[in-house]
Amino acid sequence: MFGRKNGSAAESAGQPEEQPAAPLVGKGAPTPRRKDQEAARRRPIVPTDRKASKAAERQAAAEERARTRRALETGDERYLPVKDRGDQKRFTRDVVDARFNVGEYLMFAALAFVVISFVVPQASEAQFYILIAFWVVFALVILDTFWLSRQIRKRLISKFREVERGTVWYGAMRALQFRPLRLPKPQVTRGQFPS
Repeated sequence: MFGRKNGSAAESAGQPEEQPAAPLVGKGAPTPRRKDQEAARRRPIVPTDRKASKAAERQAAAEERARTRRALETGDERYLPVKDRGDQKRFTRDVVDARFNVGEYLMFAALAFVVISFVVPQASEAQFYILIAFWVVFALVILDTFWLSRQIRKRLISKFREVERGTVWYGAMRALQFRPLRLPKPQVTRGQFPS
């Protein structure tokens, strides 16, 4: 009743039974000596071939810059600079790029003001009106940026339930840049607001 079975199939066929492999105890290899580990990690502080090392570093830096430049043009989130990454930053960029911003034309107004100031005589009354016109444009930029900041904050709260620190400022500064010069490049057309 209790005992070995004598009539197994493997014995009857003349083949020995396969024995299960003995379980490994521990890690299966001796612990490496500290001296050997330190020698394996040891590298020269100064590379033996400095010229090749510098060339390799320059090549790696150039590839990284090219990858970042492509990401800034296409909006690829993986290779964007850290300041431009994240869902809230992308959403803010799309909100800013979808609207007409007065601030993007501030530099042109300032340049026109400087040129006209040189052309018009200092003592004339036109100089006063030019200055007033410039301050009106400047006030419009401030009001538009304030309105945009409120809109960005409201939209971010409705979509993400919170606003990451610096995101509203990020959008306001983007609104002051001329649209074709913005980086990352605008991914939406004017009027195409994100949902």
